[in-house]
Amino acid sequence: MARTPSNMLALGTTAPDFDLPDTRTQQSYEWKDIQGSQGTLIVFICNHCPFVIHLIEPLVALSNDYLKKGIGIAFISSNDVLHYPQDGPEEMQKFADKYGMEFPYLYDESQQTAIDYQAACTPDFYLFNDQKELVYRGQFDDSRPGNAIAVSGQSLREAMDQLLQGNPPITEQRPSLGCNIKWKSENIPPDHY
Repeated sequence: MARTPSNMLALGTTAPDFDLPDTRTQQSYEWKDIQGSQGTLIVFICNHCPFVIHLIEPLVALSNDYLKKGIGIAFISSNDVLHYPQDGPEEMQKFADKYGMEFPYLYDESQQTAIDYQAACTPDFYLFNDQKELVYRGQFDDSRPGNAIAVSGQSLREAMDQLLQGNPPITEQRPSLGCNIKWKSENIPPDHY
């Protein structure tokens, strides 16, 4: 498994818009449909990545919890399904149902949304305030497959709590680490992200 860090998009960046289908409902969602009253969390994942599998249950539980607190949430899969069919829309729907996602799991077939967010790995986390400004990008917590640290969601939870309390973004933000997004040959990003 490739160990790819997130690109750490600049804080304050305005959330890129998107228009993507939800694999569970077949409904199309734009940013405005996802945006929460208190902020919005966008997470790039895929079905087969060991880093995602490692934390998916606590991640979905945390996401379902903060959805009720006014944080809009969407997970997005951007992998090339021609070469990774296990990440295709039908499998995404099964994955969302299996883990009880109460929010959209969107399919970025063109990979344009991943490009716009400068997403690099799965999982990759982006938390925006109610003005669409990026306040957190980084890891879920310090746990990784095989490092014997329990999955807690501490880093992301702290960032969301700071946002909900109206406090400035946390200063210590460590990159996420995961499998690289499986790019189509025409979409392989430049090295200078």
